[in-house]
Amino acid sequence: MQGAFIDADGHFTLSYFLEVFANPLYLEGLYNSFRLAFYSTLLALLISLPLALIADRFVFKGRTLLMGLILLPIMLPPFVGAIGIRQIMGQYGALNAFLIFIGFLPDGQTIDWLGKGQFWGVVMMTALGLYPILYLNAISSLANIDPSMEEASENLGCRGFKKFFRISLPLMRPGLFAGCTIVFIWSFTELGVPLIFDYGRLTSVQIFYGIKDIGGNPFPYALVTVMLIFSLIFYALGKGLFGRNTYSMMGKASVLAQPKKLGPIGSILSLCFFSLIIFISLLPHFGVIILSLSSDWYQSILPHTWTLQNYELALGHNLTLSSIKNSLIYASSATVINVILGVGIAYVVVRSRLPGREALDVMAMLPLAVPGLVIAFGYLAMSREGKLFDFINPVENPMALLIIAYAVRRLPLVVRSAVAGLQQTSDTYEEAAQSLGCVPIKAAIFITIPLITANLLAGALLAFSQAMLEVSDSLILAQKAQYYPITKSIYELIHFLGDGRYISSALGVWAMIFLSVTIFGVSILMGKKLGAIFRF
Repeated sequence: MQGAFIDADGHFTLSYFLEVFANPLYLEGLYNSFRLAFYSTLLALLISLPLALIADRFVFKGRTLLMGLILLPIMLPPFVGAIGIRQIMGQYGALNAFLIFIGFLPDGQTIDWLGKGQFWGVVMMTALGLYPILYLNAISSLANIDPSMEEASENLGCRGFKKFFRISLPLMRPGLFAGCTIVFIWSFTELGVPLIFDYGRLTSVQIFYGIKDIGGNPFPYALVTVMLIFSLIFYALGKGLFGRNTYSMMGKASVLAQPKKLGPIGSILSLCFFSLIIFISLLPHFGVIILSLSSDWYQSILPHTWTLQNYELALGHNLTLSSIKNSLIYASSATVINVILGVGIAYVVVRSRLPGREALDVMAMLPLAVPGLVIAFGYLAMSREGKLFDFINPVENPMALLIIAYAVRRLPLVVRSAVAGLQQTSDTYEEAAQSLGCVPIKAAIFITIPLITANLLAGALLAFSQAMLEVSDSLILAQKAQYYPITKSIYELIHFLGDGRYISSALGVWAMIFLSVTIFGVSILMGKKLGAIFRF
């Protein structure tokens, strides 16, 4: 970030960068951001790992349905769920009303749950929104373990928890650390949830508020630079130090591991555990749904009045109608770019022997390491008036930058999906076509790509759905109401007086329905291999 190292006279300086580590306000923001990332990742891991083990190793009634429901939290941006949790746990929310109703609190007295524990509220919402990524990685890692290794350990007397910690967990480690690194970086740069919780003591929020004075204040540049450096360090640690050791295993076709059928007590305990996690993780979503169906919910357990009018307003409001159209245009264009680039990159990485293909693979995965907040800020800075790319200044029209930002952020999902498909497809089909006179490019287009259609469709659907509800890029780059995408409209509507929060909740529910259908379709296409999309 050039602005972090150039003073007002155009000379190189480190003073702005060093001031970040000297200013108590900025240091507190970095410290809190690191704490948020650490505790969110730890909580997500504690939630996802037991779920993955039970789902992979045991069979019980309702297992298939529960494995689908456990992915639901990923279908709505955490910052939208924060609207629901504020309605439930706010000072005049449903929880305090319930405590007064049962006599635990005197009438008129309330507990400011979120005011006293804003930080932990942000941690909880972030972890509940991101744990499905770790769950998918854990499921994928367990599916790739050669059962013969665990059987050999059992024959030598290593069973139960000892087998898990000595055999299974080390074999899962690369996939787990890949998922943990993604969750850690996303949590470290989380913007939407802290904004909804009015928690400003984070570096990401300090950057967001600093954008208003981006032309005359160098410290947003310095903060972005520091955040980028730390994110790349975390990425390098996850990639190189923790996730580099892999273990060679026999082909899984020779040994087939069958999950064990649980008895009545085990089935009930597993069902209760899954149901508890699903209920807690979906509680914010329930809050959003109930809020969207109400017109007056204040100091009561449930709304005083119910209505469906908010859903009509959400699809007919001037702000929301244009935002839905904008998001469809932005996300569709970005997905087309992702599919074209993703297939090309995956083919070079898997099928070619070109020098530097490993570096290309790493570069394609870098958007997972570089936070969306940093990318969006960089686009905003380079397109300001007087800069080289001022012809795409988002103040005038952010369409080009939003499409580019969405495409860059979601490219790794399509690349990973295409790579997984190519690795599972034998190249003998292409060789046979080429031996009959078909040129390599034609063989790839007419032979290989149709064989990996399911993988490409899964990656494209996931990229499209995630782009539709991208948060950081949308909040920063979309500055005129006529160009707002869905997430920016939701954020703006929350601050409207009157029925703004009810309409924003209804729009969030529409988005949740759309993503639910998309994610279920992707999970059917990819199955347990869905976790491979979130690897780098």
